[in-house]
Order: sequence, then C-alpha cells, then structure tokens
Amino acid sequence: VQLQASGGGLVQAGGSLRLSCAASTRTFSRYAVGWFRQAPGKERDFVGAISWTGSNTYYSDSVKGRFTVSRDNARNTVYLQMNSLKPEDTAVYYCAATGVPGIRSSQYDYDYWGQGTLVTVSS
Repeated sequence: VQLQASGGGLVQAGGSLRLSCAASTRTFSRYAVGWFRQAPGKERDFVGAISWTGSNTYYSDSVKGRFTVSRDNARNTVYLQMNSLKPEDTAVYYCAATGVPGIRSSQYDYDYWGQGTLVTVSS
C-alpha cells in the first residue's frame, strides 16, 4: 500500500487546513488510518485515527475538538480537517495505514506510511 499525504502549507493561527491521504490500493476500506505529526527536534506523536468504515474515530487530547478525521473509501482517501490552528501544531504530518481492525494510536501498529506534509502555523 502506498500513501500520499498532501495539503500542508503555511497558515496563520486560528486558520484551517485540510490534509489528504490518498492510497494506492483498491482495498483501502480494509485499512484503519492514523495521522501522526513530528515537530522539529521532537518525537512523532499521534494525532487521530479512523476505523475501516469510518464509524469510529479517536484523537489525542491536544487536538480533540479542533481536528476531524474522515474518509471517503470510494476515493481511497482519508482527510484530516484542522481548525483553530495554533503555532504548536506546526509539524510534518504523516498518514499511516494498518490492516488490523480497530483504532490504533501507536505508530508501531502501522505498517504503511506516507511521506509527510509540512504544516506551519504562524503566530
């Protein structure tokens, strides 16, 4: 499975961005997808995840209420809608996929990774 993350860019604090994660496989509906981020000099952290069908989502406390993960299996794409962005949201954002059912928040549970897209939030 190949994943392509896109949609990053420069935005002012309080603004919004929507990231996309496009998958190469036609069986994308059988993969749970997670979003992670890595700020300069820091470890990669969990952001949010969505189950196979999209019926379940889970978020880190730092983004809960501001970010939303959704998916369109017909388009083999998962989205990360980011609202009320803060400077501390600045990071490279990665999407990842796993064939294991359920919601996973550990990066070690994911088998496939996209290349990352940079989000910069200015104050």
